[in-house]
Amino acid sequence: MRALLLVNPKATTTSERSRDVLVRALRSAVELSVEYTTRRGHAATLARSAAESGVDVVVTLGGDGTVNEAVNGLMTAEAVLSGLTGPRAHVLPALAVVPGGSTNVFARALGLPRDWVEGVSVILDGLRDGRHRVIGLGRADDRYFTFAAGMGLDAAVVRRVEQARLRGRTSTPALYFRSVVGQMLTREDRKSPPLTIERPGEPAEADLGTVIVQNTAPWTYLGDRPINPSPGASFDRGLDVMALRGLAVTSTSRTMAQLALRKAEPHGKQVVHLHDQDEFTVIASRPQAFQLDGDYLGERQKVHFVSVPEALRVIC
Repeated sequence: MRALLLVNPKATTTSERSRDVLVRALRSAVELSVEYTTRRGHAATLARSAAESGVDVVVTLGGDGTVNEAVNGLMTAEAVLSGLTGPRAHVLPALAVVPGGSTNVFARALGLPRDWVEGVSVILDGLRDGRHRVIGLGRADDRYFTFAAGMGLDAAVVRRVEQARLRGRTSTPALYFRSVVGQMLTREDRKSPPLTIERPGEPAEADLGTVIVQNTAPWTYLGDRPINPSPGASFDRGLDVMALRGLAVTSTSRTMAQLALRKAEPHGKQVVHLHDQDEFTVIASRPQAFQLDGDYLGERQKVHFVSVPEALRVIC
């Protein structure tokens, strides 16, 4: 079995010594090649090339951003997909995820241990036993996502956190909390919410201040606490959506408290829930922040979301 290990050398929870241990462990089970990412988008290029060269498994060591890039590389491997006659998941290489980031939402949603050493043990067992799971993905325009996407307040908070990390701040629950509060207090969209969700054959949901799209649950974690706007979201079904009508400080704070303290989905007059959606489009009256799998991708005014069932095999 041929495998490629994609290493993000900036992964926050690993060191050069631990990476060497990982390489030796994987080489005991597979014929392994190792590549280090050097820039944004590099993991996608490497994963695409690996798929087109016939690699059986792509292993990522990094955070959710590295996983997202690898998935997009696999899902757009032209030499593989040009001859596709059956389910995509059984033509593409399988994906194995070693948690190396600060949050690792995708790995944890798959049930993998948070500790990377324990995660490697699970992956090695899965490789030796041929154990995998087929999951669905989400797609936003031409880019795939594994666990979540968002427009509006959600994505603007991600932007604030990324900017703080570029200034040397550490990603912590406190940083996210301060970013949420700061963004809520400075939003200009409270009086005229800019977002609308349009679905085929359904009435539009308008006057929305933020839209959170989930391909699985949870949406994210604050430390060890899962945050679940749509707790019924699943890799095995369509996309789930939670949106907020307006961003009044009082009602939005109430929803944030529900997210932090409750296991049930948030509720209230301002909360919109859509479950198991095959496709929909989010339209903004003015440019809005946009994120996929926790990576800020700039501002958009229109994004088309599609559920892609049985898209990828993952080692678990």
